[in-house]
Amino acid sequence: MIAVSELSFKRGEGVINQCDREVKQMDKFYIARADEIEKIYDEKGFAITELLEGSHDGSIHNYKGFLKAGSEIRPELFPDKIVIYMFGKGRGYVADQNGVNDIVEEVSFYFPDFDKNPYKIHAFEDMEFIKSVVNMEDYDWDDYQSSHVRLPYFRPLSKCPRYDQDCKGAHTTSWHVLNPKQLGHVILGVVRAVGEGTDEKGHPAVHQWNYCLGNSDFDLTVDGETTRTQAGDWSFIPAGPDHSLIAQPGKEVFYVWYEQYTRGAGDYIVKLAKDEKEQG
Repeated sequence: MIAVSELSFKRGEGVINQCDREVKQMDKFYIARADEIEKIYDEKGFAITELLEGSHDGSIHNYKGFLKAGSEIRPELFPDKIVIYMFGKGRGYVADQNGVNDIVEEVSFYFPDFDKNPYKIHAFEDMEFIKSVVNMEDYDWDDYQSSHVRLPYFRPLSKCPRYDQDCKGAHTTSWHVLNPKQLGHVILGVVRAVGEGTDEKGHPAVHQWNYCLGNSDFDLTVDGETTRTQAGDWSFIPAGPDHSLIAQPGKEVFYVWYEQYTRGAGDYIVKLAKDEKEQG
């Protein structure tokens, strides 16, 4: 059962209560504060809450999971939805028919093989993670049949390739986790730095969520409005506005960026020419 928390959404200058179930079209961004996410544990020592419910079109649902040390879960399997786990705190393992994947690093990722390969998650320590459930549209299945990452797919951060990008600071480290067209319309990566971070022009074709990790304590700015963001927070920036995630001197920025293309069917990986506007 999914517990609906009493947390609030920050939307530009206003606040939206999650329990209202109706979320108005936002201007800039939403944020779920870690210390406001309700934990209602079941008899197995597991709690899960949907994050920022109603802030998106419903093609993606994101949840924050909490698993107590010594506890174990066997999650529901979906034949037609992508499931993504972003393990952000606590040691444990995820096991499936292919073997056991140890979760020992600060952040690791797991993508199940739909309903073909049952799996379980076991906690050695109290664990926290994000679970994302993503609809697969007809065009996603077309891409999937053409090419896809082999599932189930597990990656600790240390096994992910590093990359550089001109919108990030000179001493910022970034990692690719899932690249375009490897699995549906979603891509993932990680950014980490001290005293700097990311300052990015808006991407009109891409929604972005951010999962704050480690000792994060940085400023999230969207279209000129800034809020302090810390470890465990979850934010959503709809496609369009300029945004930055930057730490002050001596502070850490450490987050998973998780993006969804908005174009729908067709070749959605297109770089727009200068001054060209997004169509649709």
